[in-house]
This record gives sequence, structure tokens and C-alpha cells, in this order.
Amino acid sequence: MPPVPSWGSPGSGGLTGVEPTSTWDPHPGQVLLALSAHVGALEAEKQRLRSQARRLAQENVWLREELEETQRRLRASEEAVAQLEEEKRHLEFLGQLRQYDPPAENQQSESPPRRDSLASLFPSEEEERKGPEAAGAAAAQQGGYEIPARLRTLHNLVIQYAGQGRYEVAVPLCRQALEDLERSSGHCHPDVATMLNILALVYRDQNKYKEATDLLHDALQIREQTLGPEHPAVAATLNNLAVLYGKRGRYREAEPLCQRALEIREKVLGADHPDVAKQLNNLALLCQNQGKFEDVERHYARALSIYEALGGPHDPNVAKTKNNLASAYLKQNKYQQAEELYKEILHKEDLPAPLGAPNTGTAGDAEQTLRRSSSLSKIRESIRRGSEKLVSRLRGEGAAGAAG
Repeated sequence: MPPVPSWGSPGSGGLTGVEPTSTWDPHPGQVLLALSAHVGALEAEKQRLRSQARRLAQENVWLREELEETQRRLRASEEAVAQLEEEKRHLEFLGQLRQYDPPAENQQSESPPRRDSLASLFPSEEEERKGPEAAGAAAAQQGGYEIPARLRTLHNLVIQYAGQGRYEVAVPLCRQALEDLERSSGHCHPDVATMLNILALVYRDQNKYKEATDLLHDALQIREQTLGPEHPAVAATLNNLAVLYGKRGRYREAEPLCQRALEIREKVLGADHPDVAKQLNNLALLCQNQGKFEDVERHYARALSIYEALGGPHDPNVAKTKNNLASAYLKQNKYQQAEELYKEILHKEDLPAPLGAPNTGTAGDAEQTLRRSSSLSKIRESIRRGSEKLVSRLRGEGAAGAAG
């Protein structure tokens, strides 16, 4: 074995060896701990990023919802602006209508007063579309209340729109005018009641009977409070309600309203006024629908006497009332009485007879009067239908008798 060299001291001149370097030999447990710490840090970072991603996704949903809500508010604002522009146009139109109002100092001196149909918005079918010169003038002027000219003009405009089926224009126009009147005069004012009547007519034309009934009840209450329970305008609203109930088949509720309207008009206008005769016609029709034929004949007979006394035998209202009475006779199988009335109408008014029968001649003044009447064509058609029905029934009875 060879001798091992000795290490000399640093200061000696002997052989010196190289000093060995120090080395670290990590323990496997330490390595695992370091890796575990690193993996934990990575997992924590991963969880932090996931949490941030969820927060950002939630914020994204919130932002989308906020954007949709903002867009909805924007659309609502645009619609509100459009509505305000439409209301502005309506207000400008109502402002233009005010020029038709007579000066306050001249209202009492107007003579004769204009005739107006706003007090009776539900007359017979042929009278519904007439302008402010239709029947009902005396009633509208009684008691010191006169319907303003702008409401008469507005009524005609609304009727025109409703006749064209443009309810999307007529209804907002009425509502805007109603709000304008309520702001300027308060709710309990006769003009507000008149506007309620106009809006009720529009709703009636749309078959919105409940809305129309509510408006008329409100108008009736206002007119009773402001004009008195026996004012002709109250009678007109009562008649409107009665006719509306009649159109809904509620005849028992309609009859007392119509009866009260008749009593008011008789007391205020007189027993021989044409409005009384018109009310008698309405009452007779309600009684007829309930089978009260004795009352029907009595009411029609009285209305007929009023019309004949005022306008003579060739008054168109005489022909209409006779036609109504003949129809009531047909419903009772009183064919002879009905035939006599139809012959009178056809003879006096020179209306074409049914089934190709020849005409019986002319009555000059009566023919001119009838041609001036806007209801002439409807009178003729109604008489044709009634007389043809009479003839068909009579022929049917004759055939049955021959077979027996």
C-alpha cells in the first residue's frame, strides 16, 4: 500500500492538496414540499382567475340588462315624444276651434239660436250623422245653457272620423278635448257632460257599450247637478241611456229612463213638441220589444197626431211613424190594419209598391218634401220590406186556407 501524502501546513514548503468544494444533497421530502407549495400557488391563481371570469360574466349580464333597460327607456321616451307631439297638434286644433266661439257680449243677442244635435246623440239611425243643424235645438237652448260652437264643430269632426272608422283619431281627440275642458272648467260642468256624450257616441259605434254607459251615467249626474233634474239636456241624456240599453236588449231598464225623459220634455217643451213625438216613438219601440202592444199603439198614435198637427199629412215623420205602427200591427198578426197603413203611405208619398205593383200617382209638395229629407231612402226601403212581408204572409194564409 503506498504511503499517503501528508498535507503540509500553509506556511511550509511541503506538498499541499486542493481544498474540496462543499455539495448540497436535498432531501426528497424537501423537494415534495417545494413542489406542493408551487402547485398550491398555481391552484390559487387558477381559482382567482376563475372567480374573476365569473365576476366578469356576471358584470356582462348586468351590462346587457342595463343596455336593454336603457333601450326600453329610450323607446318609451320616443313614444312619449310622439304622443306629446300628437297632443300638441290636438291642442293647436282646439285652439283653432276657439275662433268659432262667439264673443261673450254677443252670445245673448244671437237670434235665432243655432240648432244642435249634441243633446241627443243617439237618435234614430238616419239622424245620427247629421250636423249641428239637426233636431234638438229647443232642448239645447232651454235653461240658459248653450253648447259652445267649438264643441259643435268638434262633434262634427269626430262624427266624420268615426264614420270613416278612424277611431284611433276620434278617441284621442275626444279625450284630449275632455281633459282640456276639465282643466279649464272643472269636471262638474255642462260642457264636460256634452263632451262625455260625444265620447260615448264614439264608444257606442265601437260596440264598447259598458264604456259608453259609464260615460252617459257620469254625464247625467253632471247635468242634473248643474242644470237641474228637469232640464231638457237631462232628458236628452236619459234618452241616450235608454236607447243604449235598448241596443243591448235591456228593455226593462231602458223603459223607465225613456218614460222620465218623456215627462221632462212634456213639462218643459209642451205636449205637442216634436221632441215629445220623437220620445214617444222611442218609448213605443221599447214597449214593442217587451210585447206591450197596447202601450205601443197608444204611443205611436199620439206621436202620429203630433207630427200631423205640426207638419201636415205629408211630413216624413208621419210616414215613418205609420211605418213603425204598421210593423207593430204585423207582429200582432193584425194584417188588415197594417195593410191600410201601408196603402196610405204608398198613396200619399208616391213610394213604389212591392211586388211590381204600379204606382198610384204623385203628390207634388209631399214628394218634394220627402226628397229633401235625408231619410227618404231608408223610409222607402223600410216600407218595401214591411209591405212585402205583409203580402207574403197574406199569400201564405190564403194558400193554407185553400189547402184546408
